[in-house]
Amino acid sequence: LEGIEVVLAHPQALAQCQAWLSKHLPHAERRPVSSNAEGARLATTNPAWAALSSERAATQFGLHIVSHAIQDDAYNRTRFAIICLPHTLQTPPPSGKDCTSLVVSVPNRPGAVHDLLVPLKTHGVSMTRFESRPARTGQWEYYFYIDLDGHPAQPHVARALEELRSLCAFYKVLGTYPVSS
Repeated sequence: LEGIEVVLAHPQALAQCQAWLSKHLPHAERRPVSSNAEGARLATTNPAWAALSSERAATQFGLHIVSHAIQDDAYNRTRFAIICLPHTLQTPPPSGKDCTSLVVSVPNRPGAVHDLLVPLKTHGVSMTRFESRPARTGQWEYYFYIDLDGHPAQPHVARALEELRSLCAFYKVLGTYPVSS
């Protein structure tokens, strides 16, 4: 760790390793870059630079791994996905163990978030993730990122999504994909 002056990583990785960096590299500049792989690539250009990245990126760029598992939360999971336009690759058929991700917003009124949950319960669709993020309007409006257990081709999921859509000011299915067990 001696001699490291700059740590390069995606801003999210820097945030997820903040406590470790503060303890072990308190004087190193934290420099955000477009991706952790880009940070690893840039670290090869200066011996005083280090990166937060995967072991694969370290191997690819010929870097030495200084410390493993430095994230602040041992249960932290970063999720990655391959995305493309629907005309590039069609939605995969149901596999029997699928996840559907969507983003929605609802009008700011009492009970609006509760109402989002009713179609899921009515049709027996399990929600496996529910996160809110402020809308950029700054008007106490939020987007809700939701993962559902199931595939839109399944009748009960299709019915739940149809009802859910009717309640939303904004509705977009981000994708459907098989999940590993």
